[in-house]
Parts: sequence; structure tokens; C-alpha cells
Amino acid sequence: MRKKPTILKIETIARTRLFNIESIDLKFSNGVERQYERLRPPSSGAVLVIPMLDNDTVLMIYEYSGGTDRYELALPKGKIDDGETHIEAANRELMEEVGYGANKITFLKTMTLAPGYQSSTTHIMLAEDLYVASADGDEPEPLEIVKHKLSNLDNLVYNDDLTESRSIAALYMAKEILNN
Repeated sequence: MRKKPTILKIETIARTRLFNIESIDLKFSNGVERQYERLRPPSSGAVLVIPMLDNDTVLMIYEYSGGTDRYELALPKGKIDDGETHIEAANRELMEEVGYGANKITFLKTMTLAPGYQSSTTHIMLAEDLYVASADGDEPEPLEIVKHKLSNLDNLVYNDDLTESRSIAALYMAKEILNN
């Protein structure tokens, strides 16, 4: 039976605009003590939105990614602002990044990125029944918006520009839901 380790101490060892780096002293049920480090975001998570123009056409974006130092093909995403619900954040990000709002937004799943050392969560949201709407975002440059077909997903996931695992997983989830 799994028993979570006892937290003996948590200490912030560094802080940036995006992350708090914490040191955690743990004691496991067998008596072994270890120190872990984790990244803790200063917000209450993020949303990743799958905007569907119809049951087969998804809107995606090219956005510069500092981690890979290149433009990545991905789904719209962003942090949840204080006081926002997942649905409100998804609709706001959709308007900011692709110029649409959605009459129907469905929560699909909460995902983690690297749970061994990162505590951030991303809420995957399916957006349907889109309408034209825009809002000012925080992007430093206009995003390139492209259309792709879920019916061609098996080829799309091998596109060299699409490496973001949350987007790939979300696209498969959307295809499964929309086909059923």
C-alpha cells in the first residue's frame, strides 16, 4: 500500500518571475530520508485549448519557445489568472491567441509535465462552436495561426515543428472524443 512520505521541511531556495525553486526534506515510510527539489509556479495552473472550427479542423499556432529557441507548432495555452475559472481562462486565451471565442468549452483532463520535479498543472479544454472575437494578449509578436485536420493527425504528430507533448496528447484526446 502506498503511503506518502512525511514532509519534514520545505524551503524556497530561489525565485524567478515564473518559478519558485523549493527544497523539500522528506521521510519515507521505511525511514529513509531524502531531499528533493521542485519547481513551483506562482499561479494556479494553466489551460491548453483545442479550438475546433468543425469536427475535423483544429486551429493551432506557431509561437516562439525560449526553451527550444525556435518556433513551435502548438495549441493555444496560458496561465490561469487569479479569480478565473478554467473555462474563463480557456476562452480568454482562445481570444488572445487565435481570435475566436467559444460557446462550448469542455474540460477533458488535468495533466502534469514533469511531475518528478515540477508541480505545475495544465487543464486540457476542448473549445467548440467558435465565434470571431479577440482580446489583447501578452505575446510579444503576432502569432501565426494555422489550420490542421484531425483526420490527418497520424501524419501531423510527426511534423518536426510539433514537439510539445501536451499538444500532441490533447489532439489525440480531441480526436477520440469527436469521433465518438
